[in-house]
Amino acid sequence: QVQLVESGGGLVQPGGSLRLSCAASGSIFRIYTMGWYRQAPGKQRELVANITSGGSTNIADSVKGRFSISRDAAKNTVYLQMNSLKPEDTAVYYCNADLKALGYGSIRRADYWGQGTQVTVSS
Repeated sequence: QVQLVESGGGLVQPGGSLRLSCAASGSIFRIYTMGWYRQAPGKQRELVANITSGGSTNIADSVKGRFSISRDAAKNTVYLQMNSLKPEDTAVYYCNADLKALGYGSIRRADYWGQGTQVTVSS
């Protein structure tokens, strides 16, 4: 079974920085894309940033210039560096992976989600 384990959330003052990490484990054959989504109270889940196996990145306009995404392919890990944080960045951040893994006796490609990590930006 595939697991996505997130870490790095917490409380930070406006203007501060945090780095989120997400490690994928299990019978993984290939990772196509890993990334981060967030969901604030009363709002829909939205893409923050993702990165493909080839290293191409896609970053939401709302965080462009402040957030960056990177990955360590050898560790099946993706990182989200968040700088110049604003109160409106407060949300639960979810790791997402589009990957192919062994499950239920066959190799399948599917989307997987982490459990979420809270990021709160407040003075």
